[in-house]
Amino acid sequence: MTADNEVTGGAPAAHHGAGGASPGGDVRTGAPLTRQPRAVVAIAGATVAVLLAVSPWYGYHRDELYFRMLGERPRLGYFDTPPLTPMIARVSTAIFGDTVVALRIVPALCAGALVVLVALAARELSGGRAAQILAAAGTATSVLPLLAGHSLLTLTPDLVLWSAITLCLLRVLLRGDGRYWLWTGALCGIAAYNRDLIVVLLGCVGLGVLVAGPREVLRDRRLWAGALLALVIASPNLLYQVTHDWPQFQMADALRIDEGADNRVSFLPLQIVLLGPVQAVICVAGWLRLWRNRRVRSLAIAYPVACALILYTGGRPDYAGGFLLYLFAAGCVSAAGWRWRRALIAALAVNAVVAVVVALPVIPAASLGGTPVAAMNEVASESVGMRDVAAQTARVVNGLPAAERAGAVLLAANYGEAGALHRWAGEFGLPAVYSGHNELWWWGPPPEGTRVVVSVGYPPAGLATVFARCAPAGTLSGMPGEEQGVPITVCHDPVQPWRELWPRMRHYS
Repeated sequence: MTADNEVTGGAPAAHHGAGGASPGGDVRTGAPLTRQPRAVVAIAGATVAVLLAVSPWYGYHRDELYFRMLGERPRLGYFDTPPLTPMIARVSTAIFGDTVVALRIVPALCAGALVVLVALAARELSGGRAAQILAAAGTATSVLPLLAGHSLLTLTPDLVLWSAITLCLLRVLLRGDGRYWLWTGALCGIAAYNRDLIVVLLGCVGLGVLVAGPREVLRDRRLWAGALLALVIASPNLLYQVTHDWPQFQMADALRIDEGADNRVSFLPLQIVLLGPVQAVICVAGWLRLWRNRRVRSLAIAYPVACALILYTGGRPDYAGGFLLYLFAAGCVSAAGWRWRRALIAALAVNAVVAVVVALPVIPAASLGGTPVAAMNEVASESVGMRDVAAQTARVVNGLPAAERAGAVLLAANYGEAGALHRWAGEFGLPAVYSGHNELWWWGPPPEGTRVVVSVGYPPAGLATVFARCAPAGTLSGMPGEEQGVPITVCHDPVQPWRELWPRMRHYS
């Protein structure tokens, strides 16, 4: 212990009680860590089992269909997403089969890994058996980890990679173990292949270290070796960005225009909902715990800085999810010593029931549209009815005269529609699908000479300026998500060559 009553890293002494936390929230450098309880692994295994059990319920999320489609064309990068998640989709379907369950095996395993990582972070922050079990159970029953564990989203590998990087940073900050700078660099390089947002975590924590210390960790040469390692690993993705005019910045700008205002309004409420109200209280305790310890105060500073940055750029509230998880881990160390732990456990149990209903597909699909869950959980609402997009479009295609049907193509307004039409093209005998949305625009227009187009989602008024004649053919129905009421239009004879029309079809969102 230092003269100013600070302790500088490690694990608690045995007399700290069930939670294994010191009263002041500090820890000792170099002390041996407590063993991870078997219950943590059991909770992680149960989480994986539950997620695999419910994985076939509902259906593909629109993003899963898109990643499946992108994965069929492996590249170093795509215009709207780095390649890691599409590659997970490709490998999953190649190994486990082309089913929705196959796509969700990796997310379930990621959720199990996340449970263990958050418990390890609590352990690193001096948490004993009770704190680690609380961290594992609270993570396993939080909305955001369950969402990421049920569907293959970019969020899925992000949470695992960010939590692993945070654990490495804790080892550096608390124990002065510079070897973990190399692990941090390697993991950051890998994380760049999923979302470039990893720079937000590094930048905000780095700023916190500069402001509050411990600045001596910046003098470790292994920090710069780790940074070089990250650049080497991420260099193919960075090269793609440079040679394609930084598409991630273009997409960020498009998302800011499209969703920025809504994201700012919902940001604060969702900081409470993303993990759950009870977990949010524990996160506050975690922030205070980190703030009181000079060696990890940088992590306390990083969260509000990240929130300000996300609000300024109009980013999505879940971008702060990785920060919330380490705040929760720190808070569990404090909460394990609270006198009213029984009331806390009861509240977490109630929160777990709510989280399962909100995050997992337990409400019958036919009833989902009439419940608040459809409005609260976009992943759920956009996972119902995607096959019907293809089935209802197929009825229009099959109703065309044989001569028109033979040369027709599909034109989808967004990547979800395109992914659905592509996924079930073989089952319903659909023609090739094209789209001007995000990465799909770069795949090019229909062949020159294509005269008949079945459009899904494009506004008829806009189509009338592109084709000589268009006729409405119906609307999509029976879906709780954004595809409900989308128009299907049959158009003939483009007014210009496709190579000249295609720039007009491009849109990013």
